[in-house]
Amino acid sequence: MNIAIILKKYEILPIRVLGEGSFGRVYEAYDLSYGIVAVKIFQKEKYDEKENKIGLGTISYVNWGQFPFLVMEYANMKTLDIIAKYPQIPLPSYTLRTLMKQILEGMRAFHSKNLVHRDIKCDNILLHSPPGSGRVYAKISDFGFAKKVDLINEQTYLAGTIP
Repeated sequence: MNIAIILKKYEILPIRVLGEGSFGRVYEAYDLSYGIVAVKIFQKEKYDEKENKIGLGTISYVNWGQFPFLVMEYANMKTLDIIAKYPQIPLPSYTLRTLMKQILEGMRAFHSKNLVHRDIKCDNILLHSPPGSGRVYAKISDFGFAKKVDLINEQTYLAGTIP
């Protein structure tokens, strides 16, 4: 079935594909209730419901048959990887410190719920600048590898992306 038809039933209009991976696709979309959003559409067999339960910034979740999807806050400035890709564009140290503080505060909120992300990397840190604000906010994304931690029975294991 056409994704646009599925989303239209929920008053969401896809604008463009933002990214695609083994779990599905992410679209920039317009939600009649929330404005510009990101919609992550999963392949049913690859969807892990914990990403919905864990995801900070998730607006809604729809388990629509073969294509469950999340509606999330949209980040309009790509990922933190852009800073590494363009070192010739110097950023003031206070900007870098502010972004690092936001990332660490996000991780603290995550860890306070006994959760471990397990795939923190530049591509999973989204950047957003509300129009006209002159500010940039860092948002942690992609909770597919996240795990609830039992500190009493903790084990060491490898997960996430290997460079």
